[in-house]
Amino acid sequence: MDNLNDIKKRIKSVNDISQMTNAMQLVSSAKMRRSTALHDAMYPFFRLCAESMQEMMNNTESVDNPFLTLKQKDEGGEWKIGCFVLSGDQGLAGAYNNNMVKIAEEHLRTKVLENTRKGISTNYELYVFGKLARDKLIRAGYNVNRDFSFPITEPTFYQAKNVGTIIRTKFLNNEFDLVYLIYTRMESSINMVPMVMRLLPVDVKAISKILPSDVKDAGLAIPPGAGIDYYPNANAVFDFLIDSYTNAMIYGAMVQAYESEQSARLTAMQNATDNAEEMMKKLQLLSNRARQARITTELTEIVNGAAQADNI
Repeated sequence: MDNLNDIKKRIKSVNDISQMTNAMQLVSSAKMRRSTALHDAMYPFFRLCAESMQEMMNNTESVDNPFLTLKQKDEGGEWKIGCFVLSGDQGLAGAYNNNMVKIAEEHLRTKVLENTRKGISTNYELYVFGKLARDKLIRAGYNVNRDFSFPITEPTFYQAKNVGTIIRTKFLNNEFDLVYLIYTRMESSINMVPMVMRLLPVDVKAISKILPSDVKDAGLAIPPGAGIDYYPNANAVFDFLIDSYTNAMIYGAMVQAYESEQSARLTAMQNATDNAEEMMKKLQLLSNRARQARITTELTEIVNGAAQADNI
């Protein structure tokens, strides 16, 4: 039987942890509501930009733009890849940040293996939002851009525009051949889906993955078979749309990553609080048993002492 004083210390320790996790659960719940409101406000613009780009790609074949052209690499060539990984700035979110590291590592391994089989080398660079996954990837020896530092907490469209400018500039300067966004999309409070999206060059298949399942084709308001005229021409419209599209995709990924992180932290704190309460019940039971054992021992000693006194 454990010592009663030791059990009381453990009860106090578990109770302190329970109070802390419960407080963090309330904070996460408030942040979760804010992130959901942010997502609801962002999503119509995000969806409109994605649908507009998909509509243009499906109805136009004459667009000539570097943001649309997927380069071809022959044996002995090199793919230059930029991966933008969206992780969290804080811990206590379960396996969320570790999962982001795992997704990024798996994506890189897959790309390097595919290119190696074709006799093509891979030159990659990671740009990581949030410091936790960033630090883990640096320690693991990956090529992480140390000058790139953007928080993921309560993202703003202004931040997304800055990142979009960086990406488009590097792409046009041939620093990147491919640009990927790696983040987590929250489909429900218990189901978060890892996403690896090719941002540039524009990929119609990637756009289809991020649109709702009920949207099979964009342009639902246009009668079947109807043509679309772009003024002054399709290239000019695409030049205008590409900035909004990349900014919207980045902002949408940031908001969804932030929402996923808060959901993961809320779930982790709720589980921790529940576990602490369950442990408290077990410790309280042990405390009662230890107290009863102590009382029984004291009564036995009193009875034995009285019996010995009668014998004298």
